Amino acid sequence: MFLTLAAALPGFAQLSPSATWATHAANQYQVIPNVTYLTASNYESKLDVYLRRGMTSPQPTVIYIHGGFWAAGNKEGSLMSLLPWMEMGWNVVNVEYRLARVALAPAAVEDCLCALRFLAAQAKTYNIDTSRMVVTGESAGGHLALTTGILPESAGLDRECAGPTPVPKVAAIINWFGITDVADVVDGPHRANAAMQWMGGLPNREEVARRVSPLTYIRAGLPPILTVHGDADTTVPYQHAVRLHEALAKAGVPNQLVTIPGGKHGGFTPDERTRIYVAIREFLAKNGLGEK
Repeated sequence: MFLTLAAALPGFAQLSPSATWATHAANQYQVIPNVTYLTASNYESKLDVYLRRGMTSPQPTVIYIHGGFWAAGNKEGSLMSLLPWMEMGWNVVNVEYRLARVALAPAAVEDCLCALRFLAAQAKTYNIDTSRMVVTGESAGGHLALTTGILPESAGLDRECAGPTPVPKVAAIINWFGITDVADVVDGPHRANAAMQWMGGLPNREEVARRVSPLTYIRAGLPPILTVHGDADTTVPYQHAVRLHEALAKAGVPNQLVTIPGGKHGGFTPDERTRIYVAIREFLAKNGLGEK
């Protein structure tokens, strides 16, 4: 069947809003894949940039970090999780980091801090508004989003990429069922084999676990933090989210805990995901990061 655009059937003259967005996405975003932001352990850590086309002013940017208990996963597996942010009109950066088989803890934490520093240094290249950078991720990615957003310089975990550009303060953290007490999943009651691989045979694993645990660094002045967690999660127990929420509240840090009743380790239903993203959008708007 031959059909010119001018002769398109009247019934297809209009698309639904979601179909329109999907159809136009290629006009709105340029993909810059596999940018090396750090070379360490004889390994190139890479990230992908989804850059809004035609923008002349710096843009709000979300940095997404994949999960996998620091031992598995890759950035390509997280592609579908980036779409809500693109629909909101944000620049998106999808980060990969050294897994346990390449380098033990705290390498993944160091890499993500280096990715943040790299993006700050390259802000003009990628049209990034460094005052509106949000970091997010699921599970181990949630943990790394937290450490990337809250670790102080005194933790000494940004030295793989030490340079004149300081690690910027992120504007907010969206933590999806992230680990907040690393010792709990490495040597504690909720041990996971993959998590234990990240520590390997380190002789000072207790000290390292403390240094890379978000709960170690809760203090006043941190960025606003929203946590999403199912209360039936047996992989990263819900108590990780509760303890974080309580510690942040005590320190006076703006934060919100979105509890998914009966929710496990991700795999949320469409209705649950709708509720989560309504909460995320409201949280961003409340903290000056809404749509402009």
